[in-house]
Amino acid sequence: MSTGTRTTDSTPLTAGTTATGVTARTGGAARLAGRRAVVTGGTRGIGAAIVARLVAEGASVLTTARAPGGRLPEGVRFVTADAAVADDAARVARAAETELGGVDILINNAGGTVTRPDSVLDTDDEEWRHNLETNLMGAVRLDRAVLPGMIARGAGVIVHVSSTAAHEPMEEAAAYSAAKAALSAYSKNLADRLGPRGVRVNRISPGLTITSAAEELLERTAARDGSDRETALETWVAGLGGIPLQRPGTPEDIAALVAFLVSDEAAWITGADHVIDGGMLRAP
Repeated sequence: MSTGTRTTDSTPLTAGTTATGVTARTGGAARLAGRRAVVTGGTRGIGAAIVARLVAEGASVLTTARAPGGRLPEGVRFVTADAAVADDAARVARAAETELGGVDILINNAGGTVTRPDSVLDTDDEEWRHNLETNLMGAVRLDRAVLPGMIARGAGVIVHVSSTAAHEPMEEAAAYSAAKAALSAYSKNLADRLGPRGVRVNRISPGLTITSAAEELLERTAARDGSDRETALETWVAGLGGIPLQRPGTPEDIAALVAFLVSDEAAWITGADHVIDGGMLRAP
């Protein structure tokens, strides 16, 4: 595995615009100028949108993934790492110290699962362990690796990307739902402990978000059912009970919330779970 490898977008970027087309705030200095951020799982989907948004807001960013892929905004550092591998957390923290000089912002985004029709009974011990390693312990270990620097400076922000599945468990992803619920509980505990030391910790719980992985699932579902993408999406949304705002989310929707939470505009927000799902969850 490589540490401190630099991966940049070969296409020149126009002022204030990232490789994914996110436009920076105008009318003054970028609100994250001078901040150093680490984003796990940042080469596709929500993670890639978060990387692009933080760069657009002025942050210096290092991101990770299990393998290189996608096109990163100019200047973004890349480190190969797997959230499920224990030793990788310390290696990412060392790379961030070398490449960025420290970490002011940590976004624990890496995660995922395999779905199956009867996940409660069909998920074996190995898959349970993998879900817990990927969706919980990866964040725990990386937090532990970067927090000494944040505590020493008396400042820092951590965001854990959880899921609405932590609130309403997915029948086809029992282990994932349980792991995300555990992440949410851990995140709240961490926030309570770190607040007096100047470090804020929040979590976000995205609902149905159209990423490349979601698009692939829609294509497979449409092919299986002999329908089309739109019908597959309508069926998916109906199975969730509908979305009051009448559309699924985009990675950019999620990235906008993250950018706010790590900015000084959210200086009095910590220990909170920010559900971003278009109103999908029915529980208050």
